[in-house]
Amino acid sequence: MPFVPHTEADVSAMLAEIGAPDISALFDEIPSHLANGSLRDVPAGRSEMAMLQMLAERADADAGYTCFMGAGSYDHHIPAAVWDITTRGEFMTAYTPYQAEASQGTLQLIYEYQSMMAALTGMDVSNASVYDGASGLAEAMLMALRGNKKNKGGLVLVADSVHPNYTGTSRNIVRNQGIQIETLPLDASGIVDTHHLPEDLAPAAVVIQQPNFFGRLESVDALTDWAHAQGALVIAVVNPMTLSVLKAPGDWGSEGVGADIVCGDGQPFGVPMASGGPSFGFTCCSQALVRQMPGRIIGQTEDLDGKTGYALTLQAREQHIRRGKATSNICTNQGLLVTAGTIYLSLVGPQGLREVALASHQGAMRLFDQLTQIPGVSAVFEGPHFHEFAVRLPVPAADVIDAMMAQGVLPGLALSHFASGHVPEAENTLLVAVTEKRTPAEIAHYVSLLSDILEKSTQVAS
Repeated sequence: MPFVPHTEADVSAMLAEIGAPDISALFDEIPSHLANGSLRDVPAGRSEMAMLQMLAERADADAGYTCFMGAGSYDHHIPAAVWDITTRGEFMTAYTPYQAEASQGTLQLIYEYQSMMAALTGMDVSNASVYDGASGLAEAMLMALRGNKKNKGGLVLVADSVHPNYTGTSRNIVRNQGIQIETLPLDASGIVDTHHLPEDLAPAAVVIQQPNFFGRLESVDALTDWAHAQGALVIAVVNPMTLSVLKAPGDWGSEGVGADIVCGDGQPFGVPMASGGPSFGFTCCSQALVRQMPGRIIGQTEDLDGKTGYALTLQAREQHIRRGKATSNICTNQGLLVTAGTIYLSLVGPQGLREVALASHQGAMRLFDQLTQIPGVSAVFEGPHFHEFAVRLPVPAADVIDAMMAQGVLPGLALSHFASGHVPEAENTLLVAVTEKRTPAEIAHYVSLLSDILEKSTQVAS
């Protein structure tokens, strides 16, 4: 926080000027039962030197692992130029570009970002980001409820293969908006069971994730056709890196009608994992829903001399219009991280994105094939994966994670706390991700290390 040099005399003079007896009187409209009282759990202050030493120790604790963790945050290579440019003063310290005449650089960057995201998802419009992928899904649900003129019952069907954190966050955000969330069950292969889809629920929206939480590829064409036949809007949750290879959501469906809203997390585009965040969420949609879009949209125009310029074109958020007419109470975006994502996309380009995605997929399949040859290790779900997959171990996954981390390898995510209702023997299940950074030697080391750990655990058990 910035240093605010108010002395006791300054505070007393300001309170006297406004006629308040003390600072607490400024908050007297807050009911007493809602007040927190003293902050007992806040630790004592530290000196600057002690604070920096503590943070350095914590940073060192994160270093040195070969990362096979995924589940929405991935260890992709970030070109050095991305953050060298992002941390330039004109980007690092820029505020919201309300004054177009003073913010053309920021506005142009956001416009380029929107253009690239719209092209990548196959949608008509992109906004200028939201907080993260999970809040983006909640906003997409609210968009669908406002924009669906056929089904106004407030029901949203979410595939059970959607990231559980996304579903949980969305429930928290939309539960007071009269929205009811129900789930679509999975079949034994870890994707939505298209043979037993309900026909009489009249949902306002259907949420499909591709690739899904388990890394599996959903039957998106069949699900899109079914959802539209029910009068529902289709919300696609996607990993944007995969769209350089997989069909764009704007083309989903047998007739290519496409999804209506696309959301997800932009973390794969130049944003470090950073122990889980921050990142940026993206939201794209069809032209028909553009006025339901949260946040703001930057447009390209011309000035009086015919020169290209950029401006805030659509900004239906509560900071700009009456609260009751706002599309969202999100009143900011992840501008700095969007800057990194835009620079990453500009540097890597379409062919680079495709090469990253294909290298990640090929590495994942190499690791998957080798792991499932280890005695006691088996695939949880049969069928195509992208760059993430679940394997069942003969011992608890948490024990394997501890043992491999002691050897410098972060082997994946234990699913026992994430998807226990959908995965048999979830306690022994590990979700593994591979990116283009993982070399053949690192993959071989992973396999060798896991083999040794499981062999030793078998010897101890016997």
